[in-house]
Amino acid sequence: MSRGFVKEDDAQTPPIIPPRAALPPGTPNYVTPHGLEALRAELAALEAERAQAEANRDNDTDRTHQLSLYNGRIALLTERLGSAKVVDPAGQPAREVRFGATVTLRTVRGGKVGFERTFTIVGVDEADVAHGKVAFVAPIARTVQGAKLKQQLTLKLGPQEEVVEVTAIAYA
Repeated sequence: MSRGFVKEDDAQTPPIIPPRAALPPGTPNYVTPHGLEALRAELAALEAERAQAEANRDNDTDRTHQLSLYNGRIALLTERLGSAKVVDPAGQPAREVRFGATVTLRTVRGGKVGFERTFTIVGVDEADVAHGKVAFVAPIARTVQGAKLKQQLTLKLGPQEEVVEVTAIAYA
């Protein structure tokens, strides 16, 4: 069939909308108050960008594609916001590692003895390893949750095991 008989809209492929961070089925969507603020700010920014795209009348095909992408991203974000369960770190027990805790672990056996790592346990949408924020569903976070100050734990780091001690627990 000649391209002359195909509507332009039919030729357009649907946009690929990247999924949000994985949340295991049946797992509550815990977020910190800061994480909830960030999700709301992201939604406001996407809605503003969508409004600009709606106002753009230059190329209807590109505009339709852009709007589909924005609508899909907004739908995923709205769903995530709707399932958010805010956990205020200030209400957590000070001497136990829980959601929202910033925890410091020191290696006592295996790996580099004396090596310290510090990270904060946050929601899946807040996780950013480069900034020391680990999702509560990550293996290291699941291992340390419930641990108390000075408690030793075994971390499985690939094929190796490392024994670490909880040296600090803080809540912001």
